Amino acid sequence: MTEAVIRNKPGMASVKDMPILQDGPPPGGFPPVRYARRIPNTGPSAMAIFLAAFGAFSYGMYQVGQGNKIRRALKEEKYAARRAILPMLQAEEDERFVKEWKKYLEYEAEVMKDVPGWKVGESVYNSGKWMPPATGELRPEVW
Repeated sequence: MTEAVIRNKPGMASVKDMPILQDGPPPGGFPPVRYARRIPNTGPSAMAIFLAAFGAFSYGMYQVGQGNKIRRALKEEKYAARRAILPMLQAEEDERFVKEWKKYLEYEAEVMKDVPGWKVGESVYNSGKWMPPATGELRPEVW
C-alpha cells in the first residue's frame, strides 16, 4: 500500500505535503518502569544449606570409615591365610630344592671328574657360610 492510501490524501505530490502524525502516550500514560531489585526470599536459609552439606559430609565420612573397617578385616583374613599356608609352601620348595640340588651335584661331578683336587658341592667363595643359590640357578624353566 502506498502512503497516499494509508493517510487518505489522494494525489499528494510529495511526502512533504503529508500531515504530521506523531505517536504519543496511551490515554492515562504509560505504566511505571520497574527498576528496583526484587530478590526473592524463598528457599532454604544459609544455615539450612550449611547443615545439610555438613550432614552429607559427615554421613559420607562415616561410610568411608565403615568401608575401611571391612577392607582391613578382609586384608587381615588374607594375611592370616597366607601365614597358615606358608609352612606347607616352604616345605614343598625345600623338597624341590633338595631334588634339584642333588641333580646339580651329580651334573657337577660328571663335568668336573677330570679336574684334580675338585671337591663336588664345595663353595668356591670360601666364606664358611652356606648360602642357597640364586632362585633361577636351579630353575632353568624360569629363565
